[in-house]
Amino acid sequence: MFEGAITALVTPFKRGELDTNALKKLIEFQIEKGVNGIVPCGTTGEAPTLSYEEHKKVIELTVKYVKKRVPVIAGTGANSTEEAIELTEFAKKVGADGALLVCPYYNKPSQEGLYRHFKKVAEAVNIPIILYNIPGRTGINMSPETVVRLSKIPNIVGIKEASGSLEQVTEIIKNIDKDFVVLSGDDSLTLPMLSLGGKGVISVASNIIPDKIAKMVSLYLNKRVDEARKIHYEYYDFMKALFIETNPVPVKTAMGMMKMIDPEVRLPLCEMTESNLNKLKAVLKKYKLVK
Repeated sequence: MFEGAITALVTPFKRGELDTNALKKLIEFQIEKGVNGIVPCGTTGEAPTLSYEEHKKVIELTVKYVKKRVPVIAGTGANSTEEAIELTEFAKKVGADGALLVCPYYNKPSQEGLYRHFKKVAEAVNIPIILYNIPGRTGINMSPETVVRLSKIPNIVGIKEASGSLEQVTEIIKNIDKDFVVLSGDDSLTLPMLSLGGKGVISVASNIIPDKIAKMVSLYLNKRVDEARKIHYEYYDFMKALFIETNPVPVKTAMGMMKMIDPEVRLPLCEMTESNLNKLKAVLKKYKLVK
């Protein structure tokens, strides 16, 4: 169910408020271009700066606008287990197809603490859960052993792996059941992870080039490896450019240049430095995304 190119959707703002019209247009663009799923309220969606009311509203509106055309995996993670349960319950209530739960940040729990956190959420809410390991953001790495333990819980169905370690991905895939889905959390590592047995990506780049990311993953999964590799190399510089500063600042800046959204981000994120802005603009010109 959760395979292919899944977009980690930006949350558009305008003058400090949610831009619901832009959100609807972005979702239509994503579906029209062939993505296999949408994740609202993840890292790229600036979930940490959304109020609870806004967080719930973005999830609810995404489900409403998608209309079951592709799966919606709502970002419902928190560093409080009870808050994660509350958000996950809401996502299920409004019709999300799954929930993406990040490792609890700042607390730095032990591996046993991580296991108990995710186990409690999974037992409290009967919805398919995708784990999300991104140690660069959370300050804690979920070990392959913990992932394998959690994979035995029936409604924990996969993981978004953004540790940047292909060794870690190898250890996970080597020891899980074949039905457990491993998704890339780094666009530039999607192809290598597919070669190890991954099933797709939760992508930042697909906010802008959803058709290219979807095609690359589809080609690989259909054993057309050389064609998939060609797309990987063709768009590698673009993928890397979206991380020259903290995500989602570059992708929102790029989308602003392309007139897709207002490029507004919320503090403590802020606009890019002039030198990085010029680098990003040069990459967008190279790919003929701006003039």
